Amino acid sequence: METCTESFGEQLMEDSAFLRADRRLDTELVDRLILQLNRIYPQVLTDKEATKFRNLDVPTGFRLGELLTHLQGKGEEACREFYRALHLHVEEVYYSLPTRLRLRGPLFFLGCFSVAMGMALLYYFGEAKVTGGSRALGMAALGLKRKAQEVLIWYTEESLMV
Repeated sequence: METCTESFGEQLMEDSAFLRADRRLDTELVDRLILQLNRIYPQVLTDKEATKFRNLDVPTGFRLGELLTHLQGKGEEACREFYRALHLHVEEVYYSLPTRLRLRGPLFFLGCFSVAMGMALLYYFGEAKVTGGSRALGMAALGLKRKAQEVLIWYTEESLMV
């Protein structure tokens, strides 16, 4: 669960430079975002505004910058809907935004490192085929999340069958 004291408008202001510089947001993706906001949320982006931001005579980076500034001026709801559209159409960009990375914090990265280290240990000690170790791994699974439990229990069952 992500908690944040910043408003979506403040987040969009912080993410704007990143979004304008990101090459993954090409003309087609920017158009998809504009159409999403226009068709699903016409109160956020009217037909006239959508036409203005879809003008192909204007470079994509400039159009995107203008769109972001426009959405910030429209308020919190417009900024939130932009993030929803971005998450829907360009998930990899959404999760690499500076505000998203900051929300993950150090515990997220520590958790990722712990999982990687655990998998490395399983691989390393799996070569020894120690039956007692397999039981210990099975017992270790009791305090873990469901996916980690499934992996450890599967590994324990596999090593007992050999």
